[in-house]
Amino acid sequence: MTKNNALGTNVIAQIGILVHDIEKTSQNYADFFGIEKPEWSLTDRLERAKTEFEGNPTEARAKLAFFDMGSLQLELIEPDQNPSTWRKHLDEHGEGPHHIAFFIEGMKEKIAIMESKQMPLLQKGEYTGGRYAYMDTFKDLKIVMELLENDN
Repeated sequence: MTKNNALGTNVIAQIGILVHDIEKTSQNYADFFGIEKPEWSLTDRLERAKTEFEGNPTEARAKLAFFDMGSLQLELIEPDQNPSTWRKHLDEHGEGPHHIAFFIEGMKEKIAIMESKQMPLLQKGEYTGGRYAYMDTFKDLKIVMELLENDN
């Protein structure tokens, strides 16, 4: 890996896919791969998640289902109607890929580096044990990039 790597990694940890019906799509994946269907979980409320979309707090929440596929995790996302990158992308592009995610260290620094490359922060929030940031890399990379930083 070169020192010019903005993220400090090139290992894709996750692919996020937007869906209208998480139950149905989760079952389709489970049936296709012959694996158990995961239970979905709901993202935390604003008070805990501190979710911001395009610089403003949002009540946005989403149902998430995770499939561990070897070295890669597949995340299905069914957003609610509140403003979020999930809702905006689903409304504009329909169901399908939303992001690729990377585990990083130094979230604030990585966001600053990406913003200096004209890749602005779209949405950020907290989850139990860490934080995430969606960066608008669509113009250059044709997909949104998610930064994941865990506390341990």
